[in-house]
Amino acid sequence: MIPANNHALSTSTRLALVVMAAFLLAFVLLGAGVYYAVSTLLLQDARELVRNDATGLLDVYREDGRKTLLDELQRRLAEPEDPDAVYALVSPRGELLMGSFTTLPHYRRGARWIEFDERLLSQDGDDAPLHVVAYLQPLAGGDMLLAGLRLRSQDRFLSLMQHTALVALVFAATLGALIGWLTSRWVSRRLRSLDATAERVGGGELALRVPLDHSGDAFDRLARRFNGMLDRIEELLGGVRHATDHIAHDLRTPLTRLRNRLEGLRQQPDGTAQGAALDGAIAETDQLLQSFGALLRLARIEAQAPAKDDPLLDLSALVADAMELYTPSAGERGIRLVSDLRPAWVHGDRDQLFQASVNLLDNAVKYAPAGSVVGVSSHATTEGVVLQVDDRGPGIPEGDRERVFDRFQRLEGHRGSPGSGLGLSLVRAIVQRHGGRVVLLDHEPGLRVRVILPSAASAAAQSEVS
Repeated sequence: MIPANNHALSTSTRLALVVMAAFLLAFVLLGAGVYYAVSTLLLQDARELVRNDATGLLDVYREDGRKTLLDELQRRLAEPEDPDAVYALVSPRGELLMGSFTTLPHYRRGARWIEFDERLLSQDGDDAPLHVVAYLQPLAGGDMLLAGLRLRSQDRFLSLMQHTALVALVFAATLGALIGWLTSRWVSRRLRSLDATAERVGGGELALRVPLDHSGDAFDRLARRFNGMLDRIEELLGGVRHATDHIAHDLRTPLTRLRNRLEGLRQQPDGTAQGAALDGAIAETDQLLQSFGALLRLARIEAQAPAKDDPLLDLSALVADAMELYTPSAGERGIRLVSDLRPAWVHGDRDQLFQASVNLLDNAVKYAPAGSVVGVSSHATTEGVVLQVDDRGPGIPEGDRERVFDRFQRLEGHRGSPGSGLGLSLVRAIVQRHGGRVVLLDHEPGLRVRVILPSAASAAAQSEVS
C-alpha cells in the first residue's frame, strides 16, 4: 500500500498547487481589472479639468484679445493657483513664446490631446518624472495654446495601489497556499478511510465497510459504491462457501450409494444383478454430472456482464419452444400445459432464457399433481416483460421462498425427489443478469413464479439516459 500512499501524496500536492494557482490567477485578474478601471477614471477626470481650464483661457482670448491672454498666462505662471497646472503659448513658427517648461514637448501636428513625461527636481534632489496630460487649442492668429495638468496625485494614488496590490498578492499567495494545503489535507483524509478499508479488506476483513458521512458528495457516493462492491464480493464468496458446504453434504450421499453399488457389483456373480446395479450406478453418476454441470453454468452466468447489449428476441417464442419440449412428459401424468403467450421483446441471451423457461416448467410439472393444469403466460406491461408459471402443487411456504434460491437448497418435503437443487438458483442468476427479478407467490393452492424482465423499449430508454 506504500506506493498508493505516495501517489495520493503527490496527487494532494498537485491539487494544492492547482488551488493556489487558481486563487492567484483570480486575484491577479481582478486586481488588473480594478487598476485599469481606476486609472482610466482618473485620466478622464484629469482631462475634464484640463478641458475646462483651456476653455476658460480661450474665452479670455476671444473676449479681450491676445495681450490679455498673455497677461493671464504670465500671472498664472508667476503665481500658480495649482502647482501642477502647466501652460504654454507657441508661435506659428513653432517657437515657445512662454510656458511652464523650457523645451516644448513633441506633438503631432493637428493633435488635440498629448501626454508626455516631465522631469522635475524633487525635494530630496532626485529627478522625479511626472506624467502630464495637455490639451492643444489653436488660436485665430496662428498661435497654439497648451493647457495641461501634471498627474502628480493620480500617479501617487496609482503607485500606492501598486504597492498595496503587491502586498495583497503576497497575502493572497499565502492564503491560497493555506487553502490549497487544507483542501489537499481534506481530500487525503476523505480518501484515507477508503484506502485503509481497502487494505484491511485485502487482508481478510471482508465484513469491514467504509464509514459514511451521509453528506451526499462525491466522496460519500464513492464510499457507497465501494461498500456495494464489497457487499457483492461478500455475497459471492458466501455463495461459494455455501455451495461448498452443500456439495460436501448433498453429494456425499449419492457418492456413497455409488460406491456401495459398485462394491456390491464386484461381489455378485449374477449377470442380471450386475446389470441392474450398473444401471443404478450410471443413474447416480448422471445425477452427479448434472449437478456439476449446473454448478459450472451457474458460475459462468454470474461472472458474465449484464445482458443489456445482447440481441433482441421474442420471449414468447422461447417459452413456446420450452412448452413443446415438456408437453410429452406432462401428458404422461395427465398434466395439461395451458398457455397465454403474447409477443414480448427483450434483449438477452437466447440459450440462457430458454434454460430459465425450461427450469420453471420442469419445477411446475415435477410438483404439480397428476391431472392438474400448469398455466404459462407472457406479456408486456408498463413495468417490463412478465413471464408467469402457475401450478397446483404443494407450493412453498412464505418463509422459505427466498431460501429456495440458494444453491443445493431443497425443502424437507422435496429431498426424496430427483434433482440437484440448482434449478431456481440458475433461474435467478439468469434473470438478474438480464436486469430482472423473480418473485414467488401463492397460487392458492400451488406456486406462482413471476419473472419480470426489462422490455426492449425500456432498456433502450435507460441506455439513452445513462
